[in-house]
Amino acid sequence: MAYQTLLSVDQLTQLLEQPRDVVVVDCRFELADPDAGEQQYAAGHIPGAVYAHLDRDLSSPIIATSGRHPLPDPSALAAKFSAWGIDGSKQVVAYDNSGGAFASRLWWLARWLRLRDVAVLDGGFAAWQASGGAVTQEVPTPEPTEFTATPDDSLWITSDKLAAALGTGDVVLVDARDPERYRGDVEPIDPVAGHVPGAVNLPFKQNLNDAGCYLPKDELRERFISVASEAGNMVHMCGSGVTACVNLLACEHAGLSGTKLYAGSWSEWIRDAGRAVETHMDGK
Repeated sequence: MAYQTLLSVDQLTQLLEQPRDVVVVDCRFELADPDAGEQQYAAGHIPGAVYAHLDRDLSSPIIATSGRHPLPDPSALAAKFSAWGIDGSKQVVAYDNSGGAFASRLWWLARWLRLRDVAVLDGGFAAWQASGGAVTQEVPTPEPTEFTATPDDSLWITSDKLAAALGTGDVVLVDARDPERYRGDVEPIDPVAGHVPGAVNLPFKQNLNDAGCYLPKDELRERFISVASEAGNMVHMCGSGVTACVNLLACEHAGLSGTKLYAGSWSEWIRDAGRAVETHMDGK
């Protein structure tokens, strides 16, 4: 059975009984301490898991006009996937310890390169540990594959295209950041506070229950159709195009296919002083 959105600890355990058919990717990361995730991986990870670093593996270098986590070069990403043993014949499972914030980035990037059997471990590393799942410090040596990038650029939108679509009312822009950042009350990361005018706020953390697992499909669906009746009109953003992927994953899991990513997100939007910024205290 193939998994394309979420899978449980029990389902992953069953998959690992056939390890040549599955590639597990540890995506743990901390924005405030970019080395922390790799250190956590070294201290213990799911057996067989390779490590993906957000800055080094899942993003390209920052340039003057980009946000904080530009999309990686497709060929470079395909080479990473090949080195990790990933191709279209494998089930890929990504996990982190941040509610899927970084694992969903890998999930979306894989879909961008037209891989479909890619899923995020529901509950992440904490759920794995809580279930008594095995943990190892052994670093695997994957058997490389030959995987060629054929990116599907219909899955994301540029700043210019977003600005034009907002001007004609053709999109519903969903901001995944915390309400305080959306409103502009605080801005701990980027140099400008606020949000893109017209954006609505659906924080990515609210897709999760208290245990850090995703809400039932019907609850997720209701959450998103409350702001956009047609999934194809929905574009997701956050600070740098990372946590927005949690909302994309939630939509896909709930059957709302066709939503898009604003890859540059807030940190790219504010690179151009000519783009409008809005702040207010009444954000949802």
